[in-house]
Amino acid sequence: MTQFQIAARRLSALYSKGFGGKESGRFRISMKQIKMLLGQKRLYEDDVKLLTRAALEEGFVLIDMDSFFVVLNSNAFVNYRRVSGEALAAGTQEN
Repeated sequence: MTQFQIAARRLSALYSKGFGGKESGRFRISMKQIKMLLGQKRLYEDDVKLLTRAALEEGFVLIDMDSFFVVLNSNAFVNYRRVSGEALAAGTQEN
């Protein structure tokens, strides 16, 4: 198991743990905390990609917000409305 898979499992465990006034759910985590979680002094673009992929395998979406990350359950996106071909075509037509 890679350090990224281990970190992704820890992030998924945090999702169901109570903190910040809530019993569970989405959360943000600082860049510094991600580096600590990975045991690294620096965080490179490839590291973020590997951690994002590992989190997705655990059922979570990791969103890079530049100075922090947001962790969401991938099921949160299931009920989003979908764009139809007609809506997309209507939005791209020039008047």
